[in-house]
Amino acid sequence: MAKRRRSGPDRSSYLNHRSVVEPITAPDGSAVRELLHPSRHAIDRLSVAEATVEPGRSTRLHRHPIAEEVYQILDGAGVLELGDERLAVVPGDIIRIAPGQPHRLETRSDVPLRLLCICQPAYSDEDTEFLDTPDSSDCTT
Repeated sequence: MAKRRRSGPDRSSYLNHRSVVEPITAPDGSAVRELLHPSRHAIDRLSVAEATVEPGRSTRLHRHPIAEEVYQILDGAGVLELGDERLAVVPGDIIRIAPGQPHRLETRSDVPLRLLCICQPAYSDEDTEFLDTPDSSDCTT
């Protein structure tokens, strides 16, 4: 039988809950909760974050030369610009983003677009290259 979880702060480097992670504004303009990251948790090769893009907003166009990403759409709807393609995304969609592939998300629903971002190797600002200027995107800041 599984142990009952106690509410409260992070109790282990193996266990985390989104409610104890404060969101930050990421360099791409989304609000991010870093749920699992090697710098803070017992995980070595990847990171898991929850990102939110508010209605009518988009992230900046960017790429990660080293990291491979997987997005799982949780809430909202939008358009993912992925290289030369524009893909409609809805809850349940899972998208692979290859290393070096330019991408940006735009929310096209009345509710925020919320997604899990899984990066391997783990996300780092140093592995993020922006392909636009901050003024060319309507991202949240």
